[in-house]
Amino acid sequence: MSTTPAESVLRVEKGLADPEELAAITAVLLARAAATPAAPAHRGRTHAGWRRLERTPGFRAPHSWQG
Repeated sequence: MSTTPAESVLRVEKGLADPEELAAITAVLLARAAATPAAPAHRGRTHAGWRRLERTPGFRAPHSWQG
């Protein structure tokens, strides 16, 4: 069995971090990574699939694009 040094996963960019602080941030990051995202709520349709006939004008020209 070889005894190679463990690769550092966290790196302190600025300041000095105690082992307890590194353990705390590691626990928080692992907890966030393990958390499953909440399933998005089913929103259904965004608009009605039908038209309300009382809101349409009474007459449409035969050559109209709405026809």
